[in-house]
This record gives sequence, structure tokens and C-alpha cells, in this order.
Amino acid sequence: MFTPEQRAKLRSALLERAASDPRITAAAITGSAAINKEDRWSDIDLAFAISSNVDEALTDWTTHLTNDHGAVHHLDMHFGLWTYRVFLLPGALQVDLAFVPAADFRALSPAFQIVFGTANEPAPPQNPAPATIIGFGWLYAIHARTSIARGHSWQAQYMINGLRDQWLILACLRHGLPTAHGRGYDLLPLAELERWQSTALRDTIDAFLREAAMADEALAARLTAALTE
Repeated sequence: MFTPEQRAKLRSALLERAASDPRITAAAITGSAAINKEDRWSDIDLAFAISSNVDEALTDWTTHLTNDHGAVHHLDMHFGLWTYRVFLLPGALQVDLAFVPAADFRALSPAFQIVFGTANEPAPPQNPAPATIIGFGWLYAIHARTSIARGHSWQAQYMINGLRDQWLILACLRHGLPTAHGRGYDLLPLAELERWQSTALRDTIDAFLREAAMADEALAARLTAALTE
């Protein structure tokens, strides 16, 4: 397992390399380290503004992480014009490098600390619309019921977990907590979480409908008969 010292040393080395890369006009630390919430298990999160060919920069930095730091695998995630290349290094250290054309380099969340260069105006925070979350909730509920009826127990559990995620996301919205990737779940009041520990479909539907009613009472009322039938 990597140590915090190893992580800090690698982050400094990557930022030093970024400062010497003429294609990178700005760099920022993102994630927990940018807001002083880094802990023993945190990964490395960096964002780079690219002045030229993003694909070329991705290729070069992938070669560097692989040849010089022993990365064993990587995967890409995309958000608008951003490409997040996520590397797995020995010691289970995760390194997330975000690349975006310089014209679109900006903070997408408060966890953004400029190291060099400048950034554009931050993007306004975007939370999912409650109606969309509620829509996914009833969709998961219907498919969970169908999976149970068909005897597909593993698929049913997948659908119930998806339904549970939707009411947790709604609860995070209500409390002003992060909604992405379950980051706000453990910050919810314990009393609320303890009320809904059951994995049974009916109990999960009840929890979802209660939370949905706090976001859109009329829509929840319309859904109640269909989902509790």
C-alpha cells in the first residue's frame, strides 16, 4: 500500500513535469487535497490546461506514467471536453489526470487549487433535477419487481440498489450535500439512514416515495399508487 509520503512526492514530480511541458499552460490540484481534506486513502487528482493537441498530451503522459512510474492500467472518463485519464500504480495508488483545451480550463467544483497559470471563470454547480432522479427511481422499482417475478434474484438486487441510490441522491439534494458518486451519502444524518436499512423492495420503495414527496409532493402522489400496487 502506498504511503502519504510517496503520494506527495509523486504529485510534486508530476506538477514539476507539467510546468516544464510547453503544451500545459495551467495546472491545478483537484479533489480532497485542494480543500485540505486529504486522508490516508486519498488519490492524486490533477487538472491540466492544454494549448495544443489533447490526444498527443494524453499519449505522452500515459507513456510517462507507464514507463517511469509503473502504471499497470488506465481508463478514460469524459465530461464535456474534459478527459479524465485514471491510472492504477503499484501500491494501489490511483492517479487521476484531467486534460482539457486551455479555453475550457476552469473549476468545475470548489475542489480546485491553481498551481500555475490561470483558469477561466468557474462553472456554476449543476445538480441533477429532482424530477429526473425520481424518474430513474420508479424505473428501477418497476424493473426490480419484474426481475423478482422472473426469478432473476441477482438482477433484482441490482435494481433495488439502483432505486436506493435515487432516494439517497434526493436526500443529499435536500441537505445540500454532494450527489455524485455517493460522496454525500455518509454525510447524511445518521437518524435518516438508520430508518432505511432494509434491502426489501417494498421498504426501499417506501423510502424512495417519502423522499420524493419532499422534492415534489404532487409527482410522488401520482407515483404512489403505481409503485405500491
